[in-house]
Amino acid sequence: MRRLERVVRHNGETRTREILKAVRPYTSRRRSVRHKFRPHEAALLVIDMQRYFLDESSHAYLPDSGHIIENVQSLISRCRERSIPILFTRHAHRNAEDTGNMGTWWGDVIRDGTGMSRIDSRFAPLRKEKVFRKTQYSAFVGTGLERWLRTMGVSQLLITGVMTHLCCETTARDAFMKGFDVFFVVDGTASKTPDLHLSSIKTLTDGFAIPVSTKEVLKWMRQ
Repeated sequence: MRRLERVVRHNGETRTREILKAVRPYTSRRRSVRHKFRPHEAALLVIDMQRYFLDESSHAYLPDSGHIIENVQSLISRCRERSIPILFTRHAHRNAEDTGNMGTWWGDVIRDGTGMSRIDSRFAPLRKEKVFRKTQYSAFVGTGLERWLRTMGVSQLLITGVMTHLCCETTARDAFMKGFDVFFVVDGTASKTPDLHLSSIKTLTDGFAIPVSTKEVLKWMRQ
């Protein structure tokens, strides 16, 4: 069992290194210097880690989500230790709500109140931690997230969750355009396919976010 755990950990670290190497042409040291991570101004955003995406019995299950579970758990744990705010989003439409383009585009939506709409028990928010229900890709649309961040003096966001190329990327873009520093955790986000995940991170690295690994963030939080 221990050998298997080491293999899984090694494979995960190799995968992370490969992603960071692939986005290197789009990175800028100047940006990393100007956008230093400041824990006292940061918040961790955990996007849509719901049973709909993480439960193997769901038709929308994301196999790659298995690669990020321990990483996201580690970030949540460290942020709680450091009293860094942790925010969760949960994508769900109420029965009376117009699903709009989301409904017509996908032909399927997550219905609020169903078991699959719940945040996976492995990431259960504490009573004091905010959970924002959203109905669009961006966590900023119709949720009050920006107002909460401003009130709490948060200027930097660590983004984790699913899916990389949809809700995570759209939220990261919105955060950047609203003036927040965005740190995108490349091994704390997952998508439907590795190519969608990587292409999204390349785009974000070029124009909107600092790509980081879980290991790197945890190190920053120890300093």
